[in-house]
Formats: sequence, structure tokens, C-alpha cells
Amino acid sequence: MYEVVIIGAGPAGASAALFTAKAGKKTLLIDSDQSMTKRAWLENHYGIMEITGPELVEIGQKQAVKFGAELVQGKVQNVAKTDEGFSIETEGAQYAGKHVILATGVLTDLAQHIGLQTREGTEPRIKTVIDTTPEGKTSMEGIWAAGTAAGVSVHTIITAGDGAKVAINVISEINGARYVDHDVMKKES
Repeated sequence: MYEVVIIGAGPAGASAALFTAKAGKKTLLIDSDQSMTKRAWLENHYGIMEITGPELVEIGQKQAVKFGAELVQGKVQNVAKTDEGFSIETEGAQYAGKHVILATGVLTDLAQHIGLQTREGTEPRIKTVIDTTPEGKTSMEGIWAAGTAAGVSVHTIITAGDGAKVAINVISEINGARYVDHDVMKKES
């Protein structure tokens, strides 16, 4: 059983997976290859002069895998509550997880299908978002949401930051204490 299953592997999902995996949580990242970032050209992302959306998504996914996240391809059809957590079903596989993070971008059909509360979006062209607390909790205990699906701006730097924020909140809940992860520069030998 995975401690954290993240549905959506764009900037919000891959960022969340990077943090949960780096914190030592058994993490599954499910990518349906539908990220709108794959059509983007970015010149307004802090620390990057310019990059294509596909490159940004690929780098983010590689970072998550580097820290131990398992990346699989598939479109999630259903998420169901179980005694131990959740059953996550794709077209051809089934997974089990204790916590789920929905980072599905503009797509909220899965959230609506499983009965999560939604609300009207505030961004242009974003009609519906998942109703969350500031920490990222949804109306169903154990399911969290991050990024555009949770109502933050569609800008990649903002969705990536929101994914990290939600991951830190999930890790903190699992650990029972506030989680902090600050890397420091390595000393030259």
C-alpha cells in the first residue's frame, strides 16, 4: 500500500510527489498525459529563463522519481474508500493508498464522480474547481487537492508551489508534527 497516491503528474502533482517521496513516504504518481502544461511556453517561471512545458513536466517527473516516487501511466477511473484508505482504479490496474492528492489540472470530472464538493472557478475558462481548505483538504477525509484543480492560478510556478504546500501538509499529518525540508548547499571538498 502506498502512503500517498497522487493523481496528475503536471507541475502540482509532480511537485507534491517530489516532496512526499523525498520525505520517505511510499509515493505513487499517476500520469494520464493530459497536462495542459505540455502545450505551454514559459518565460515567467522563477529561476528559469525559458523552457517548454513538456520539458518542465519531464524534469519535474524525473525529480520525483529520483527521490523514490513510482511513476505510472494511466487514467484514473475511480477512487473508493476502503478500511485502510483508498482503492484507486485505472483502466488496467488497481492501487491502494492511505492518502490521495488530486492534481488533475482543469479536469474535475473524477472529483465530481467520487462525490467531492466542488465550487465555481475564479480563473478565466476554469468553470469548476474542487472545494478545499487552505491546507488542501477536500470534503472527503484523506483526499486532498492541489493546483488548478483546487482553484489556484493556472500559472505553473503557482501550481507547483501549491502541490508542494499540500504535500507538506499531508506529510505533516502522517508524521503527527509539522514537516520541514530545507536543502543546504554542499560544501566543496
